[in-house]
This record gives sequence, C-alpha cells and structure tokens, in this order.
Amino acid sequence: MISAVRSKPAARLAAPLAAAFSKTSTLLSSPATLSARRQLSINAAAATAVSTQRLSSPFRAQVRYYADYVVKVPHMADSISEGSLKQWNKKVGDFVALDEEVATIETDKVDVAVNSPKSGIIVELFAKEEETVAVGADLFKLELGDAPAGGAAPTKEEPKKVEPKKEESKKEEPKKEAPKKEEPKKEQPKKEAAAPSKPAAEAPSAPVAFSREERSVKMNRMRQTIARRLKQSQENAASLTTFNEVDMSNLMKLRANYKDAVLKKHNVKLGFMSAFVKASCHALKELPAVNARIEGDNIIYNDYVDVSVAVATPKGLVTPVIRNAESLSFVEVEKSIAQYGAKARDGQIAIEDLSGGTFTISNGGVFGSMMGTPIINMPQSAILGMHAIKERAVVVDGKIEIRPMMYIALTYDHRIIDGREATTFLVKLKEAIEDPARLLLDV
Repeated sequence: MISAVRSKPAARLAAPLAAAFSKTSTLLSSPATLSARRQLSINAAAATAVSTQRLSSPFRAQVRYYADYVVKVPHMADSISEGSLKQWNKKVGDFVALDEEVATIETDKVDVAVNSPKSGIIVELFAKEEETVAVGADLFKLELGDAPAGGAAPTKEEPKKVEPKKEESKKEEPKKEAPKKEEPKKEQPKKEAAAPSKPAAEAPSAPVAFSREERSVKMNRMRQTIARRLKQSQENAASLTTFNEVDMSNLMKLRANYKDAVLKKHNVKLGFMSAFVKASCHALKELPAVNARIEGDNIIYNDYVDVSVAVATPKGLVTPVIRNAESLSFVEVEKSIAQYGAKARDGQIAIEDLSGGTFTISNGGVFGSMMGTPIINMPQSAILGMHAIKERAVVVDGKIEIRPMMYIALTYDHRIIDGREATTFLVKLKEAIEDPARLLLDV
C-alpha cells in the first residue's frame, strides 16, 4: 500500500523529464541543428588553418625583416653624388654600436666616415672595397639589438667540455701534440726560404741601375678631380700672370717683436700668412673685380672676402676657406689656419670647410719655390702666389742693401680683370706688407 503511494509522485516527476528528453532529441536531430553543427566544425577548421599559417616561415621571415635595418650611403654634399668605398672597418657578424664608424667613402674632395645610425650586428654588406657607391644606395644591413653578452664565451667553453671525455687518452695527447709542434719547426725553414721572395718582389721598386720597369697606380678620386678642375681652369679662363716683389723687413720685425706675446696670450703662432690674408682683403676692397666671378653673362661681385688657403695633404691639394676674412683679426686668421692645418694632417677636413671661396692664396714658398704661376681656382677670378723669402741686394735710397725679399704673383682671369686692376692689386698688397701700419690705419 505504501509502495503504491510512493510510486505515484515518482511517476509524476519522470513524466516531464521524459517529455523534455524527447523534445531535446528531436531538436538535435532536426535539419537546422545539424546544419549549425556542420558550420561550427567548418569555422573551427578555418581557425586552426589560420593559426597554423601565422606560425609558418613566410610570416616569421616578415617579422625578421622588420627587425633588420638597411643603412644607406649618406648625403655628403650638394655637388657630390657618388664616391668610392675605400675601406670597410667592420665585417659581417661584427657588432657595431651607435655612431661607431663602419666604413670610409672617398669622394672628390675628402674622405667621408660612415657611422652606424643604430646598434646591431652586421648581417650583409652590399658593396665591396674600391667599388663606386651612389648617394642613397644600400650600403649594409643591421640586425638591430644590443651587444651580445659574451658571445665568444660559449665557443671557448665547448672545447673544455670535450676535454674531460678524453681523460683516458691524456697520456697519448701530449705525444700527438709534440709532433705537431715539431712540424711547424720543420716548416719554418720553408717560410724563411719564402721570406726572401717578398723582398725580391719589392726589389724592382728600389732604384736599380738601368732599370726599365714601370708601375701603374690608379689615381684616387681627389687627384682625378684636381686634374679635371685644373684643366677646366686652363681651358675656360683667359689666364694671365703678373709679378712683383716685396721687402719683408718690416713684417719680419713685427713678427719677431710680438710672436712670443701672441703665443702666450692666444696660444697660436704668429706667421706671415695672416698678414697676406689681411693685406689681400685690404686690396680687394678697393678692387672688387679681383674678388668677383663670372656666371653666364653676369658678373657676381662679392661684398665679403672668403679666402681659400691652399693646404697640401698626402692625397693632394685642398683649399679650406677662411670665411669673412675681412672681419677677422690677425690672430683670428692664424687660429683658422692652424685649425685647418691640424685637420689636414689628421685627414679630418670636411666638405663644408672646402665649399665656397672668393679668392685663393697659395704659399709655394714653404717648399722653397722662388717663382711660379699659380692656376686659378674656378669659379674664382684670381689667385695670389707667395714664394720663398731670400736675401737679395736691392737699392734703398740710392744705396745697395741686403734685404729679405719675396716674389709675389697674381694669376687672373683677363675676361673680368684688366691688367691695370691686376697690377694695382699687387702694388696695394706690396705697400701693406712693407708698411703693416697701413692695415691698422686703412690707408
């Protein structure tokens, strides 16, 4: 009786559950549900394919590509579009820090150092030494990153790990190493025999009686440019040279009296070049045509004086510019010349130091030249040549005296400068050098 009573509530609960299960099975087996399940499986498969594709090598290579940095040939000057790759200071696999010098490019005027704009490891070089590289072209590729922490250490540790494995053959190893040490000893006489062959190859360069050998050496870019510009000057300018001589007595006395004081106060040596620069500015003020240039059918007159001073370097003659020399003092001119001389010795003259110039002074006297005809530095119209100071007999106030004399020469472009102006320029220069007080009084 009791079991019958309990079974009725259970039956009441089971009936709704059975109905719900029936409806669920009906929904799962319906066409709409099956279609949705198929779509879900397709989407899952597509997602798996996309995730696999992202991990594939092309996309990983693309990530690597963005981690690399290609360094271009830098802009060197407005007039320079290419240069010769003179030297690589680094090789593939080397780490370079920010602003570290990687290569040197030789241009028509100076050597340009190429510094790394970022830190990283060099993975590729796009040019070889002595090849011509254009401005903006790819030069080398960097894999960006910081310096490797002891990258060479593992290579040294690896052989140490291998050595303990051969502990049993330790006794045999020294026996094997001994003959290895003896082998180079046997080869040394061979190297010694080969050593004399090097001087034998270099022997032709030494002076040999009746030698007929010739050597061909390629001109560097600077020498090529100098040759081209000098020939261009001779072909385009109507060059003419006029001469005069200068008594250096008063200027030498002035220098002797004040050179120690100038050196002590300004830390620069007082030479003759500053006096000639200031005397040239004094003369150019009265004869502006000597400071002018031709552009097409026009004459360009400069109201300032930028003096190009010829400086000899191992690669050739360069002419750094003393800007606004008319506004500088003797000491300031000497400081500029000293700075350019130091740069020339160290090979640090920049292209900016050589650009421009309205008048050039060349001092061949430092090499002992007595007289010469300098070539115009185009597009300028004149160049002053200084020469060696020599004691000569001259007539002074009707008497023959021994005076330190210098010949000076002015080569000028006769298309723009007349003979009267060229001669007057040298006379003005002579008067200022022989009586330096004129420069102070501006007379």
